[in-house]
Parts: sequence; structure tokens; C-alpha cells
Amino acid sequence: MKTRIRKKSRQAGFTLIELMVVIVIIGVLAGLIIPRVMGRPDEARQAKAKMQMASLESALKLYRLDNGYYPTTEQGLKALVELPTAGNLPKNWRQGGYLDKGRVPKDPWGNDFVYIHPGSHSDFDLISLGKDGEPGGEGFDADINNWEIE
Repeated sequence: MKTRIRKKSRQAGFTLIELMVVIVIIGVLAGLIIPRVMGRPDEARQAKAKMQMASLESALKLYRLDNGYYPTTEQGLKALVELPTAGNLPKNWRQGGYLDKGRVPKDPWGNDFVYIHPGSHSDFDLISLGKDGEPGGEGFDADINNWEIE
């Protein structure tokens, strides 16, 4: 009976060779995948800008639900984190604001989002000026507009 228990305990676990094979496989996979992901920082920034815009759109819609209207262009996105003191003052502004971190995020390139109400394409326009921080542009310098995001 004791010999069977000893055989089982010797067979349990992985050998050094098996562990080395797994580590080599993980290393090869990391070597193939990481350069592809790391080589696309501008594409990742564009995707992040689109996600931030979706979050800002949701916060603006909540603001409208609470108050009946969107913040003015002059009040800007700052109205989502601080009670406006000028213009059309909201009556049901949510204590703590409408953004989780209590601040308006900058786009992935460190620039402010452009907010216009009323917008020329919808109730409001949200724009990230892209990598160059200037209106227009092509490629990664192109503007990212909320009305163009699916």
C-alpha cells in the first residue's frame, strides 16, 4: 500500500524540462505579439480618443436628462465636473458631476477636446484634433469627430 502512495507522489508535478518548454513557448509568443502591439501607438491613441468621446457623450446625455439641455459652448465640458456659474444655470446638476474622476480628460495627445453646442452635425459636436493638435490633417493628424464614430 505504501509503495503505491510513493509512486503517485513521485509522478505528481512537472519536470524541469516541461517547465522550460512552456517558458520557451511563452517567450516566442511574446516575441511575436509584443512588437506588433507596441508598433501601433498612434492607432491605439486613436482608439482611446474614440472611447473617451463615447464616455463624454454619455456624460453629456446624462447632463441633458437631469437639466433638460446641454451645456453651452461657453460653459464647455467643464460643466460636467463643476456647477456652471454663468449662462443657462442647471437646476438639477448632479452632486459630484458627471465624470467619474471629477475632471475632464484630455485627448490621448494631451489636447483638450473641442465641444460645440449646438453642433453642426448633431445636438453637439465633439472633436479631437488628432496627433498634430491642429484642425484638419490626414492620417494620424486627422481630426476625430463624434458624428463619424460608429
